[in-house]
Amino acid sequence: MYKRLIFTILPFTVMGLIFYFSSQPYGEQDMRPSLSTYLPLDLLRPLLAPVSFTYHGGEVSLATHGIDGLVEFFIRKGAHISIFFLLMITTYAAFLVNTRWNKRTAAISALVVTVLYACFDEYHQSLTPDRTPYIGDVGLDSAGALIALGVIYAGNRRRK
Repeated sequence: MYKRLIFTILPFTVMGLIFYFSSQPYGEQDMRPSLSTYLPLDLLRPLLAPVSFTYHGGEVSLATHGIDGLVEFFIRKGAHISIFFLLMITTYAAFLVNTRWNKRTAAISALVVTVLYACFDEYHQSLTPDRTPYIGDVGLDSAGALIALGVIYAGNRRRK
């Protein structure tokens, strides 16, 4: 009984965390001052100097973002992948524990739920002041879910 309850609560807890962070305006989440204060970012300058690409219609580089902005960009995008990886894993586990679905059905259903929640998250950001929704972030979120799917698949194959 408790196992089912715990496994049911886990994905909703992850969804709640995502919702909470998406509810915050960017100014409340700005990590740049802390990064500059607590980390020796200049050591990363040679490593990040050649980095330059386009994201959401703008250039992302050392020249456009500065060292602290570029590090923050990668932390934020890594957080997208990581939290949706976690959502996929917990949703898959909840489906396995609470339904009679086979592993394949549970995995596909968890992937669908995770991608739909990624879409909802971007919509929610459109309602949050100082936040901008972007379909590319849904792609990153989905990448996190697909990585989790790969881990699930590998784990299931290994058990066989």
